[in-house]
Amino acid sequence: MSIKKITIPEFIVLANEYPVFDVRSNGEYGHAHIPNANNLPLFSDEERKIVGTAYKKIGKKEAIKLGLDFFGVKMKSMVEEVEKIISTQQSKSNIILVHCWRGGMRSAGVAWLLDLYGFEVYTLIGGYKAFRNWVLQQFEKDYNIKVLGGYTGSAKTELLKSLSVNNENIIDLEGLACHKGSAFGGIGQPQQPSQEMFENKLAVALHKLSTSPFWIEDESQRIGALNIPPSFWKTIRKSSIYFIDVPFEERLDFIIKGYGQFEKEKLVGAIMRIQKRFGPLETKTAISFLLEDNIREAFVLLLTYYDKSYIKALHNRENITALLQKISFTKIDIALNTKNLLSFFNPN
Repeated sequence: MSIKKITIPEFIVLANEYPVFDVRSNGEYGHAHIPNANNLPLFSDEERKIVGTAYKKIGKKEAIKLGLDFFGVKMKSMVEEVEKIISTQQSKSNIILVHCWRGGMRSAGVAWLLDLYGFEVYTLIGGYKAFRNWVLQQFEKDYNIKVLGGYTGSAKTELLKSLSVNNENIIDLEGLACHKGSAFGGIGQPQQPSQEMFENKLAVALHKLSTSPFWIEDESQRIGALNIPPSFWKTIRKSSIYFIDVPFEERLDFIIKGYGQFEKEKLVGAIMRIQKRFGPLETKTAISFLLEDNIREAFVLLLTYYDKSYIKALHNRENITALLQKISFTKIDIALNTKNLLSFFNPN
C-alpha cells in the first residue's frame, strides 16, 4: 500500500470516522492537539530538543541519524499501540490518519513504519499547523446562533442541557472551557485547557453545526483564564437573545445550593478576585458574612453585584431591543421540567 497525502478539508471529514495519531512530542500534544487525536510521539520532549539542535548546528543527515537511534527502539511498541487503539474502535478499520507539526519528517517516518506493517495510512499536508489555520477560519464564519440569557443563578447551563434533550443543537462554552464563567466559576471544576486547545475544541464544534441553528449560553468574552475568539464573539453579540427572567430569591436559592457547599477559603478567594469592581466595603461585608456562616447574606450582596454587571453588559449591544426576547418563570424547576420549553422561545 502507498501512503496517501490529504488536505485539511479531507482530513477533517476522515477524522470523524478513523483514528488520528499525533506523532508530536508529549509536551506539544499536551499543550494543544486535534480533539480526539491519540498521542503517538516519535520523540520525547528531550529527544526532540536534541534532534532539533543537531539539525541546526550539524546538519540534516546527522540529525536524521540521531533520530533513527531514538526511533528504532520504539518501532515495535508504536505498532502495538496503534493496534491497541484500533481494537477499541467499533469499525475495526485498517485506516489511520497521521500528522506531525508541519507534515514533515516525523509524520513521514511514522507513516512509513505503519504502512510497512500493513495499515492504510493518510498523512495531513501541512500537519497540525494546517489544522490551526483551519481552526482560525471557523471563527470568521457566520452562524445561526440563539443565545440563552439571564441573570446569574437562572440555571442557564441546566436549561441549555434541557434544550439538548429536546433535540436542539447546543454548544456548551463553559463545558469546553471547564469553567462556569464568574469569579467563582473555577471552583469544583477541572483545570482549564490552554487557550489553543479551547479554540480547537470550539472550532470542531462549530464546524459540525455550521449549517444548523444552535444555542449557546450568554457569556462574557472571558471565561476564567480563556477568551472567546474576537470574531466569533462579535457574531454572538449580534445574535438573538432569549432572556430567562427568574425572581431574585429563586436564583439566590439556586446559587447557594450550588456554591454554598464549597470551602470558605475558596469562596473568599473568589470574592477577593473581584474586590476592585465589587468595592472595598462590599468585599469586607461579604467576607464577614461568610466567616460568620451567614452564606445567604453574603450571596445576596454578590448576586446584586452580578445582576448589575450583567444588565450593563446585556445592553451594551447594538440593536438590543430587536435582539432581546424575555421569558419569565416563577420557579427554576418549572423552566427545567417544561417539556414544551421551546414553545416559550418561539425560535425562528
